[in-house]
Amino acid sequence: MASNKIILYQIFTRLYGNRNTTRKENGSLAENGCGKMKDFTPTALQKIKAMGVSHIWYTGIIRHATQTDYTQFGIPRNHSAIVKGKAGSPYAITDYYDVDPDLAVDVDKRMQEFEALVERTHQAGLKVIIDFVPNHVARQYHSICKPAGVKDLGEEDNPQNGFDPQNNFYYCPGQRFTPYFDLYHGESEPYVEEPAKATGNDCFHNAPGMNDWYETVKLNYGVDYYAGGVGHFDPIPNTWDKMTDILLFWASKGVDGFRCDMAEMVPAAFWNWATDKVKYRYPDIVFIGEVYNPAEYRNYLGAGFDYLYDKVGMYDTLRDVMCGHQGTHAITNAWQQTDDIRNHMLYFLENHDEQRIASQFFAGDARKGIPALVVSALLQQNPLMIYFGQEYGEKGMDQEGFSGLDGRTTIFDYWSVDSIVRAANRKCTIHEKYVFDIYNKVMNIAASEKAVAEGVSFDLMYVNGDYQRQYAFLRKAGSEALLVVVNFDDIPTTMDVTIPAHAFDYLNLKERKSVKVVDLLTGKEIKRTLQRDCYVSVDLEPLGAVIFKFKA
Repeated sequence: MASNKIILYQIFTRLYGNRNTTRKENGSLAENGCGKMKDFTPTALQKIKAMGVSHIWYTGIIRHATQTDYTQFGIPRNHSAIVKGKAGSPYAITDYYDVDPDLAVDVDKRMQEFEALVERTHQAGLKVIIDFVPNHVARQYHSICKPAGVKDLGEEDNPQNGFDPQNNFYYCPGQRFTPYFDLYHGESEPYVEEPAKATGNDCFHNAPGMNDWYETVKLNYGVDYYAGGVGHFDPIPNTWDKMTDILLFWASKGVDGFRCDMAEMVPAAFWNWATDKVKYRYPDIVFIGEVYNPAEYRNYLGAGFDYLYDKVGMYDTLRDVMCGHQGTHAITNAWQQTDDIRNHMLYFLENHDEQRIASQFFAGDARKGIPALVVSALLQQNPLMIYFGQEYGEKGMDQEGFSGLDGRTTIFDYWSVDSIVRAANRKCTIHEKYVFDIYNKVMNIAASEKAVAEGVSFDLMYVNGDYQRQYAFLRKAGSEALLVVVNFDDIPTTMDVTIPAHAFDYLNLKERKSVKVVDLLTGKEIKRTLQRDCYVSVDLEPLGAVIFKFKA
């Protein structure tokens, strides 16, 4: 199997193994249950690997703010006024050196359980990605697990200075934290923070609003936002050292990479410094950045990132095409925008931030995502990410609690995911089996076909301009070639795919009167003519695809 096509399976760890179907809105841990790290048995991991997956991103490993009381285990309690949802957001970290106790069978041995999870995952032939949340922490951040001699974040800050290059936080001197909401939130004492710290989404005052990340505080990497964003990087800011040590701590646990939350909100200068230090010690470690500004892509790749989210380009384009807002020629434009860095762009159709394809807020039917899956998986050599449940057509139409009915799978509430529970109990619907079968085939084609993992790509749309709901391209490596054609329309069609002379020259294809092609999705063999500036006739099912493999 080709080894250089990354297929990343994102799992929201607390939800994946939870088989409790109580699903009480705003339910507690005791009521709704919670998945555990031990749910990832060797058998479960092998099933994931069998889909062609190379890396698992265990989302929500590091301890974060929660309304669940773990004080009996020596874990400080969080004030519920500043925790989103009963379970809390995994992006409001309370201790960078600790593991989320929700995920442990034995809370006192939660780190050992994580280390065992890493070991099991590696034994299954899979690599481990975890979150690194560098831009902000929970308002009540306090590490109880930091190594001896390590100073806590903010421990040596001077809060009388709104900005100081050696402070870990930003402050509003002389002002108390006064957000838009009630600071009691049902508790006997209000939450008090004085002076107020700046809020995580670059809110540099003491009164964050409803749409601010009010449960978090911004970390200070030496950028003076009060003076218009001036950087003070010499001497090295204290936060740089602390955060690099945290990366090295988790790298020492055997993780294979980090998905770095809101990476562009942290200066590229820090990443350049930190990734250099981490990769010196752990040369194979991977950094995946959540960066949404295309103008910054090359800066962050230059600063040590291996891969970046292709959100505002390929994701947004494919979503528009699926929903009928743009024609398929927009896909060509999307990949051309990042052609010089194409192998570094991570393609995806779902993740914890985005709405489910099958939700009523997106396409309303998982089958409408199948052509986009084929394009995302096979167009380039770059990585593909799948979000757990996507492969079954999970709808994300639950009203879980804090999350509400929004077409997303909650990251704030204790819950279980319908399609995942059915799959575990071998009770998938016919529709779910159909979607899974196609996902399984496409992901394995992406993982195993040399033309995908190593080959060059040739977009055929510039000579097939009449087609607005179909998309076609070629892939080739050595003597193996693929013709990939997809239909975003919900009616059957035939696409006469013109293959220009330039494609023959660029890919070194041979002209032949009769060539045997095999559709990798169905196994059917047919004969076709392959000649310059002539067309190959392709019959397409509604929302379907063909992946013709032939000897070049």
